[in-house]
Amino acid sequence: MNQAMLEVLRATFTWAAIATLLVMVPGTLVAYLLARREFRGKTAVSTLFSMPLVLPPTAVGYLLLRLFAYDGPLGEGTLGLDLDVILSPKAVVIACAVMATPLVVRTARVSFEGVDPRYEEMARTLGHGRAATFFRFTLPLARRGLIAALILGFTRAVGEFGATIILAGNIPGRTQTLATAIFSAQQAGREGEANVLLIIALVAGFVAVYAAEHLSRTRAAAVRR
Repeated sequence: MNQAMLEVLRATFTWAAIATLLVMVPGTLVAYLLARREFRGKTAVSTLFSMPLVLPPTAVGYLLLRLFAYDGPLGEGTLGLDLDVILSPKAVVIACAVMATPLVVRTARVSFEGVDPRYEEMARTLGHGRAATFFRFTLPLARRGLIAALILGFTRAVGEFGATIILAGNIPGRTQTLATAIFSAQQAGREGEANVLLIIALVAGFVAVYAAEHLSRTRAAAVRR
């Protein structure tokens, strides 16, 4: 493995970690809201956060490109300042965050739905407010599912390709990721490099999904007890 490949891996894991951390807090709050509250438009909100799962990643990338284009809602012509997103590392993080969001929200929501609401009711009868109940009881009880959401979101970010290549491009040393590096190596006929990167992607994906499955099974067993 040469220095360029190591740099691609370092950059990819760094960007994926940043994207996942950016998603976890709002994603967890949205998941809790969907799991515990009934409100008008709930189905629409749930559907909106699931859209990146069903849309082609390139379509998501194009939507983001239009969003940050000069005349887009977040473009320089509209805001009066240049956010310098397109074809930058920030674009990689944004694309990865958007594509990871559905997995984070859906996994976290299932985790919250698995927490018996009676525990929260008991905590409130003992004088704990809603915020204290959430942080002191609900979050700890849902922690395995939330860790699984973190792992799955991170893995989705690591493997992101379509939205990233539209918004950030595939610039070696600037915006190239593991997925786009595999694409470039294959297109250039560098089969050895592509195979090494593919093996890394396969191992990382297997380990992440295995860990998430193990956490889910452990949590299910704890609930049954």
